[in-house]
Amino acid sequence: MTLSELCRKDVIQVPLGANLGRVDDLRFDPRTAALEGLILLGRPRLFGLLGRQEDVFIPWQEIETVGADVILVRTQLPSGAPKPRGGFWTRLLE
Repeated sequence: MTLSELCRKDVIQVPLGANLGRVDDLRFDPRTAALEGLILLGRPRLFGLLGRQEDVFIPWQEIETVGADVILVRTQLPSGAPKPRGGFWTRLLE
């Protein structure tokens, strides 16, 4: 699997079903070249004008499975990560 294929998959947090986003980068150990985990860039605030939320790092040990369409992870939701939400108006008013 290539990085571009991995970047097209949504990352789903298993217990709550929250969509954390998509993979933006991988982190490797510089000494051993072992894969340490996935990096998801923070979501932009107000179309990027107010910067971004914090990046999310998911350690490789917390990845449950890499499927055809999604990556399932068993990790705690970071403080800035999106929570499962309702429809359009609910997201707009947050």
